[in-house]
Amino acid sequence: MPKPPASLRSSLRRALLTAVGAALAVPSAEAAPALPERDDVVLEELPAPAAGAARELRDLRAALARDPRNAALAVRLARRYLELGRAESDPRYFGWAEGCLTPWERSEDPPLEVLLLRATLRQSRHAFAEALADLDALLARDPRSAQAWLTRALILQVRGDPASARRSCMPLLRLASGLMAVSCLANAESLAGRAEAAATTLRRALESTPRAATPERVFALTSLAEICTRLDRSDEALRLLSEALALAPRDAYLLAARADLLLDRGRPRDVLALLGDATRIDGLLLRVALAEARLRDPALDGHREELRARFAATRLRGDTLHLGEESRFALALLGDADEALRLAQANFAQQREPRDARALLEAALAAGSAPAAEPALALLRETSLEDARLARLAARIEALRR
Repeated sequence: MPKPPASLRSSLRRALLTAVGAALAVPSAEAAPALPERDDVVLEELPAPAAGAARELRDLRAALARDPRNAALAVRLARRYLELGRAESDPRYFGWAEGCLTPWERSEDPPLEVLLLRATLRQSRHAFAEALADLDALLARDPRSAQAWLTRALILQVRGDPASARRSCMPLLRLASGLMAVSCLANAESLAGRAEAAATTLRRALESTPRAATPERVFALTSLAEICTRLDRSDEALRLLSEALALAPRDAYLLAARADLLLDRGRPRDVLALLGDATRIDGLLLRVALAEARLRDPALDGHREELRARFAATRLRGDTLHLGEESRFALALLGDADEALRLAQANFAQQREPRDARALLEAALAAGSAPAAEPALALLRETSLEDARLARLAARIEALRR
């Protein structure tokens, strides 16, 4: 049964699959990254895997070192790194996963399992064209790979092409579980002007499959919550996210999505209660800081500087995966509309999900630049996307033109 790749479901989940290295959380007025003067300086303590997982990783690394072109070993170790990276929200694991596949980096005919993992890792770096090329090569050899069709569909959704995404979902009707196939199709349909029907279909599928596998149910609940959010049904969306979090309490995307809804509903205290000290993940720290800003919490100053330093560190690494989050930071916590607009434009050039359109529209409004909003407005026209918040922002842009 295919497992929905968390990295493809949103900018935050996609951002978890980043290149090797983590942000340096070094508070500084200039946000300059700290450079250690000695080799023994500790920059950050990493969460250690549980004893059993650590032993398994050690054994797999040793075995792969002895036989680096053993595809079965490489795939097994890479998958374990992917699982740990998602569980810990630590991008270093994804870099190590890529390292396992190095022997096939330039291979034109790698094993199918390597192709699938390579595609997942490439999309994590926003190398969407390369990821799709890997998936197309895989499907040419194995058109019954449900995971490849699902991954392909979700990449196309990220790129703002719901019609093509829908075509990639169709094979899942015969290759995957009913709930997985319906979730994939509902996502695509909801982004192409058919949100109401998609929500109804997905709601019925959830009700009829109460014992579906946990990953599939979380995927379906999350998808329906996103559709309800766009339809301005935040009460239902909050309930669905709570149900999903009961199944996956550490899922960073679910936590961020619920925090965003609470912020939109004017409930910053509930955001702090939800996230607690879950600030190691940049996206969650951002939402904590946004809540603190609403509450005039004295902890905001330290968190704002920490975020400034983390974003500076990502730029130093050449990482462009967090542009949407950084745009939000620049607008809401620094009051720099021009910088927020620059970042939102660069982000929208890479990915075109509703949240990316929102970032661009909000930044364009703050900067007083209606022309800058045109790419997001074009997406709304081209796809007939139904999103109540985006519609309100678009109306404000039109008023700006007059």
